[in-house]
Amino acid sequence: MQKMVWAFIVAGAAGLLLGPWLIPYLRRLKFGQSIREEGPKGHQRKAGTPTMGGVLFLIAVPVAVLATAGFTPLSGVLLLGLLGFGLIGFIDDYIKVVKKRNLGLRAWQKFTGQIILSLILIYSVVHGIDRGTSLYIPGFDVWWDAGALYYPLALLLIVGTTNAVNLADGLDGLAAGMTFWVALAFAAIASAGTSDVTAAFAAALAGGCIGFLFFNHHPARMFMGDTGSLALGGAVATLALLTRTELILPVLGAVFVAETLSVILQVASFKLTGKRIFRMSPLHHHFELGGWHETSVVYTFWAASLISAFLGVLLAMPIRF
Repeated sequence: MQKMVWAFIVAGAAGLLLGPWLIPYLRRLKFGQSIREEGPKGHQRKAGTPTMGGVLFLIAVPVAVLATAGFTPLSGVLLLGLLGFGLIGFIDDYIKVVKKRNLGLRAWQKFTGQIILSLILIYSVVHGIDRGTSLYIPGFDVWWDAGALYYPLALLLIVGTTNAVNLADGLDGLAAGMTFWVALAFAAIASAGTSDVTAAFAAALAGGCIGFLFFNHHPARMFMGDTGSLALGGAVATLALLTRTELILPVLGAVFVAETLSVILQVASFKLTGKRIFRMSPLHHHFELGGWHETSVVYTFWAASLISAFLGVLLAMPIRF
């Protein structure tokens, strides 16, 4: 518990200290956000806001984890999930800002990188940490050894989670605020399961989100970019693998799931019928175009994330690892 509390404090403090330096530095580099033309018109005023602020997570969280839990095989795997996906996002963002466009890596390039990194991560978790391939079935309190099937299931979970967080990064403070509750839930789950290192990492992730939100709440002074959203998604997915909550993650991150489903349904509906289900996807834009103020959407989604995270913790209570 002590490690967890200190990890939260150190990551939050590191974020608060980094922000005042990072924002002007990104401005000097002219790393401004390009706003996609097909997005809500009101977002055009955000053009030029410093992006790639997700670098804050890549510094604050590792510092907190190493300071409180040290470097172990377990913390190494957790940091691989954060930093590895953060690096993919960083490359994507860098291409965007250098070429002054809203498209960075091509889709196949991004997915190839995510798949390769995911497979390395899964192998490290299953064999390096000796997590095995068993899955906890929530609600029934039973375990199922998925064997070789665990790899494609875990791959789908990691890639799906990283891109779900990425899709949710569309309003000031939205993705970081929702991830805060999910990370806090993982800290509680890991702490109850006697995994101090995992709990410290989850707490550091939550603290990093608080530090970042100080500069990202509406009106945002910097955006996390794919550097931050992919890093957060990778970290959350890795936490799910190590806490054996793969099948509970859709509940813990139910709002992220809803954001992703809104995009899938929108695309499928338009291609099949020529009609759109939502005013715009992802889901947060649907409410925004329905007349909700940006902060109202964000606070509502935060509240929904808190509820889903709490329900996820209840489902995970029987797990011991």
